[in-house]
Amino acid sequence: MRIGIDCRTILNVQKGERAGVGHYTYFLVKNLIAIDKINSYVLFFDDRLKEDVEEFRKYSNVTVKFFPFYRYKKYLPIVYSQLFVSFILNQENLDIYHSPANVIPFFYNKKSVVTVHDLGIYKYPEFFPRKSLSRQWLPKKIFVPNSLKKSEIIIAVSKNTKKDIIEQFNISEEKIEVIYEGRPDDLESCSSIGDFQIIADKYGIGGKFVLFLGTIEPRKNIVNLIKAFRSLHLSFDSPLSDYQLIIAGNQGWDYRPIYQTISDANASILGIKNKRTSIERRNQIINIENERRSGSGRRKKQPIKYIGYVTHDEKIGLLCNSKCFVFPSFYEGFGLPVLEAMSLGVPVITSNLSSLPEITGEDGAILINPNKESEISEAIHQIITNETTRELLIKNGLKRADHFHWRKCARETIAIYNSIK
Repeated sequence: MRIGIDCRTILNVQKGERAGVGHYTYFLVKNLIAIDKINSYVLFFDDRLKEDVEEFRKYSNVTVKFFPFYRYKKYLPIVYSQLFVSFILNQENLDIYHSPANVIPFFYNKKSVVTVHDLGIYKYPEFFPRKSLSRQWLPKKIFVPNSLKKSEIIIAVSKNTKKDIIEQFNISEEKIEVIYEGRPDDLESCSSIGDFQIIADKYGIGGKFVLFLGTIEPRKNIVNLIKAFRSLHLSFDSPLSDYQLIIAGNQGWDYRPIYQTISDANASILGIKNKRTSIERRNQIINIENERRSGSGRRKKQPIKYIGYVTHDEKIGLLCNSKCFVFPSFYEGFGLPVLEAMSLGVPVITSNLSSLPEITGEDGAILINPNKESEISEAIHQIITNETTRELLIKNGLKRADHFHWRKCARETIAIYNSIK
């Protein structure tokens, strides 16, 4: 069969810009073309990525093609993505077209498969900025429902996502197949990590720490994590008195309340009187933003520290040297950060909501109610004070993470393609 895959979400892999759907697409395609020697693949990229596709060209059953005129997409995004892309794909004589990003071009009229990662924008619109909601009105109301209706098979990345699809769109359960993502193929073991002190000095990490990694936005529930850490830090004879909470990740939307919570919590922990004017409080937020952008202040040791974006190698170093990884998100389609942490032997605390319990299993992590600060602080306290619990979480997490492999994901996806013949 001649199978087309939309690879436009894959960014510059060499520069570490892979994220979200791009991460899924990259590792799926990489393993599909390595395993499948029977079907032929046509990989579609935007023409801005011509220098980043050489690793795919080496396979004899792979053809790389580019959607032209990408620079004009910003002027007419709907026309480009739905009409122009449909026109090109309809000329390609594909047996199957696979969209890894929720939407099949509206006017594409041949057999197709679509992968759905999450339905957060439907279930929790309050976690999305108004501008994004208005921009997503057509995809949400027309393009996604149309894609799910006309595709031969829908791939959901978790059972929770499958449940959400059925509830939101009243689609038959038989049409949806759950295929889990894998642990990253390029994830090093902690034994291969270099000198962490270089990272610690760069970011002002003074010793033991608890880690959060993720986008700085309301959905990730960082405010409750900060409050839980502060409460535990201030409790009598707290074992956390010499620990830091390190928060790393790109700045998302509505981040200022999170910055303010960091500032207030640090003031409380350090015994600084918190009777500041609104102007002084605003200046504290500006200082955090300026430090993130410039790197100034990163070497200051603070109880709670936001260090901004980190590179792939720095992320692995932080995970491997943390006492535990805390990810109290309100909603995730899959929960890759949790899988990465378990794969590296890092104890995990995460939410008992959405797909996260599905990824960790019953005993691969401590599951908490993300709305209860007390449960977050108790879980952190348990890992820090009870080495038996910590070692058991490491063991169970590693065992659970071994269920998720990209080769398995690719084989199951090939089986989907072959079933559509």
